[in-house]
Amino acid sequence: MIAPAAAALRDRLRWRLVAATATPMDADRTVDAEVLGRYLRGLVVDGADALAVCAHTGRGPYLDAATRDLVVRHAVDTGVPVIVGVGGRPGEHTDDVAEQAARAAGLGAAGVMVFPVDGDALAHHDAVWRAAGLPMLAFDLYTRPYSPSKLAELLTHPGVAGVKVARLHDALACQAALAAAHRADRLAVTGEDRMFGPSLMWGAQAALVGLAAAAVPVTAAVLRAYADGKHDDFVAASARLDRLAEVTFTDPMEGYVRRMLQIAADEGRIPATHAVDPYGPALPDGDRERVLTVARQR
Repeated sequence: MIAPAAAALRDRLRWRLVAATATPMDADRTVDAEVLGRYLRGLVVDGADALAVCAHTGRGPYLDAATRDLVVRHAVDTGVPVIVGVGGRPGEHTDDVAEQAARAAGLGAAGVMVFPVDGDALAHHDAVWRAAGLPMLAFDLYTRPYSPSKLAELLTHPGVAGVKVARLHDALACQAALAAAHRADRLAVTGEDRMFGPSLMWGAQAALVGLAAAAVPVTAAVLRAYADGKHDDFVAASARLDRLAEVTFTDPMEGYVRRMLQIAADEGRIPATHAVDPYGPALPDGDRERVLTVARQR
């Protein structure tokens, strides 16, 4: 059984692009409300059907409660469905994650994406559901992947609308997780920036990806072409997207957040002073120029 609210979100997001947004901030880790609002609105104007905030790309696990609330409010103000990432902090307690979800509900979020946990994941998700009443996306993340049996169990929870699959380069695991979502009548959501086109052919019916933190039209074109059955357009759009993913989602992998912020700044979405990721690694010499050269070619 699936709860009516979860079924509604599942159906609302089918064949939709959810941009996993970054959180633009300056070198002092300050988030400017005006910069943030303009950035989020621009993603929607350029083709994002929904926004995922405070997720991995948005460095949600590092943000304090006040900053999280600011980000959620401005995302909700865009008028599209907003999915809020909850959890992800080392040593966190389920009660803390449930509180994040409840705050998101109070601010008008459409759902939450629950970071993976060790231990009893079903009980963890159930506590989030009971606290917030918001539909949930499970999160099968390559750094903390769920076993097939645990994922199948999660997909039986009535509040789970779907699963975001982000296995990075494990094609077999990605295919298995997408298939599990279909068997459970939940939404199969690709989070596969490096296997985006293939994951659609493997059964994904929506996307929630960090590649859409900037360069939204490039990502949207792939999903739209596949959903519309325009296969020649799909192949061409996938090739363009793969070229961008190759230079953004690469070693050091956690550097992708700064790279997407740099693209956003180059596109004029945010000031260069706010293309800062204080939580990611240093990037090698020439990295920015290499990324922007490819990003400008599309």
